[in-house]
Amino acid sequence: MTKIYTKTGDKGETSLFGGQRVPKYSLRIEAYGTVDELNSFIGLTITEVKSQDIKILLEKIQNELFVVCSNLAAPDADKNDKLKIPSVEEEFILELEKSIDHFEEKVEPLKNFILPGGSKSAALLHVCRTICRRAERKVVELSDKEKVDGKMIIALNRISDLFFVLARYENHLFGIPDVKWNIKNK
Repeated sequence: MTKIYTKTGDKGETSLFGGQRVPKYSLRIEAYGTVDELNSFIGLTITEVKSQDIKILLEKIQNELFVVCSNLAAPDADKNDKLKIPSVEEEFILELEKSIDHFEEKVEPLKNFILPGGSKSAALLHVCRTICRRAERKVVELSDKEKVDGKMIIALNRISDLFFVLARYENHLFGIPDVKWNIKNK
């Protein structure tokens, strides 16, 4: 039986696909670690969402986030045919946009800034949105220093937009209004 621990990371380094060793604090590791964190939080969110359609959509997003992570973990995949790393496809981005449009049509037009909250599932979707935005920022930062497939950045941007709309839709399903930002005039 293969053991889960290898002891190869005990000195603060880890391996990328292809064998390159990097510090665990490297921007590349931070980027795909944040995408992994998002994926884990989506798993928690799935346990709370009311809509079966949203559960299916979130599982599809989880699978696509594995594609993003594998690309981030394989900086030289285009030079190594043995790795066979899938890439984010334009069709996935278009599907995200269609989903955003579909769910946005089901809620009231947005007229105010809203606060994260309402139902538990909506609050969790807002947390997913903010983790996704952080992941996007990390991937953008990485792209300033190294070659990164721009479709990953676009996908993360659309996913975070989708989480916002899904949070509003979940509140709609529960009959809970958006939590409007209360601007205090001084």
